[in-house]
Amino acid sequence: MSDYYDTLGVPRTASADDIKKAYRRLASQHHPDKGGDTAKFQQIQAAYETLSDDQKRAAYNNPQQHTQHFGGGFPGNPFDLNGIFSQMFGQRMHAQQQQQRRQVTMNLWISLADAIRGGAKTVSVSTAVGTTTVQIDIPRSIQDGDNVQYGGIAPGGMDLIVQFRINPDPVWHRDGFNLHCERKVDIWKLILGSDVEVHTPTGSTLSMTVPPRTQPGSIMRLKGQGLVSKNGPPGDILVRMQARIPDAIPDALLDAIQQHQ
Repeated sequence: MSDYYDTLGVPRTASADDIKKAYRRLASQHHPDKGGDTAKFQQIQAAYETLSDDQKRAAYNNPQQHTQHFGGGFPGNPFDLNGIFSQMFGQRMHAQQQQQRRQVTMNLWISLADAIRGGAKTVSVSTAVGTTTVQIDIPRSIQDGDNVQYGGIAPGGMDLIVQFRINPDPVWHRDGFNLHCERKVDIWKLILGSDVEVHTPTGSTLSMTVPPRTQPGSIMRLKGQGLVSKNGPPGDILVRMQARIPDAIPDALLDAIQQHQ
């Protein structure tokens, strides 16, 4: 198995923010929807899932501290039957205890669009008594790391607990119920004003009015177009304007600009 730090291209001393930035960059580069390699993308996801969780990262960094070791012989007196049976059947008893648990947990990676709109999703669930395919409902505006319990749908009548992980989006950044992005706009539209289209993560298109003399770096707000909230108003979409200079500018226009400097 490849080293997770090498997979993300970060040192073992990398901060949580460095790990997240590296994952976002690599996920955008290798995403299957953009022609990337699925296996590589899954390796990147697995690495991020482990290193972004403090407990999992600690266990990964120190595997010997989280593994039970047995000596070369039986514990205590070689004729101590209690010690012999304890060692021989310890793992079997542990497996039986695992089967007796009434819940099973899994991580599920979803897109930002799935998190925004929610909806039904089919997942495969495996337990000690078998594997089955079930349909779950993703709550709208689910947060990264949220756990949702689905009662009695796993094999053997177990409850299924799903921890939702959200893949970083290459264009959009989520802040609570707000969505942020940057939009390159022709400089003439910033100067003169214009209507600009904004394509949301869920595939819809919104129209945004850019007023005349808008400065590059200005943030335009589309109120109420962000994520829905159960206990308050919906979030907003905030778009940072970035100027795009045309490749071809008429000489007469350049002369006029120069005269007004």
